[in-house]
Amino acid sequence: MDLLSQLNEQQRAAVTSADGPLLILAGAGSGKTRVIAHRIAYLITERGIWPRNILAVTFTNKAAEEMRNRVNKILAGLELGSVPLISTFHSLCVRVLRRDIEALNAGYSRSFTIYDQDDTVRLTRNCLRDLGLDDKQLAPRSVQAAISAAKNRGEDAESYTARAQFIDERRASIARVFQLYEERLHKNNALDFDDLLIKAVRLLRDVPEVRERYNDRFRYLLVDEYQDTNQLQFALIRLLTEWQQNICVVGDPDQSIYRWRGADIKNILKFEEHFPSAKVIRLEENYRSTQNILDVASGVIKHNVERKEKALWTQNPPGERIRYYQALDAESEARFVAGKIQEHVSVEPDLRAAVLYRTN
Repeated sequence: MDLLSQLNEQQRAAVTSADGPLLILAGAGSGKTRVIAHRIAYLITERGIWPRNILAVTFTNKAAEEMRNRVNKILAGLELGSVPLISTFHSLCVRVLRRDIEALNAGYSRSFTIYDQDDTVRLTRNCLRDLGLDDKQLAPRSVQAAISAAKNRGEDAESYTARAQFIDERRASIARVFQLYEERLHKNNALDFDDLLIKAVRLLRDVPEVRERYNDRFRYLLVDEYQDTNQLQFALIRLLTEWQQNICVVGDPDQSIYRWRGADIKNILKFEEHFPSAKVIRLEENYRSTQNILDVASGVIKHNVERKEKALWTQNPPGERIRYYQALDAESEARFVAGKIQEHVSVEPDLRAAVLYRTN
């Protein structure tokens, strides 16, 4: 099986650097999904790693499905006996908890219910009502978002309440809701999405035999979009790599856009501190854009303080020069944007256009 002939030099290095910690800094459009899929296939076909000993985690079901499809296509026709686990963080945690949550001795059974966002907002609304709080002053959705943000920071209801007493009345009210919200989740044998990570981390941290089982099971770990991981996900990764450090993370600090939901860019910036023997490979050849676009993007992003240096380049033509338009007001800006869309659509009727803006 020829896995490497269609890869560039940096991609081949990323695929074949099998053992030990590896940070792949993958610029936009540099083929990172291809590299992850080929790396999984390389471990199986060239290194003889049993597929069930490989774990790849990412953030969305769509990304996980795309990765599975690519790996299956590469390995089509081979008799493997097992398959690598390619999963989202939350799906991985569900798998762990469905088997072992009772080992926490925290009053949960393996038949626990998972509350989605609608369920958690409904529960929050009921808690507000039963505490006699005005859901006009404290919107259920914003209260639930505050609870979720606290959980992602590693705060439980008690620590959130302790801090709330010294801040303001609104936060103190949210703390009361948080406590009742947690009590009712527990009473209903239910977990919200944040709990899936929290309980899985607690389980692996506090129950050595469970941690040992998963360290033995997953000998090679790959993490996509590493720049978007939060502290809970980082803790999960560290617990799963306690025995061995065959961990490959793929990401780009320049594409970190989820700090508002708890992502911690320091996870990728300090990877070499967390894993001192780490190797770093940069994927810098871009297959998506023209050089003019890359030059402008690089010229802007270089002013970021927290980043790792890389130089994106492409074999594509230079392309049109980037134009900058400064409107006098919002209305003239809207007319300009609408006019440009009409101009492009008149040439390409099936063109799909996107308008990006900073805030709602």
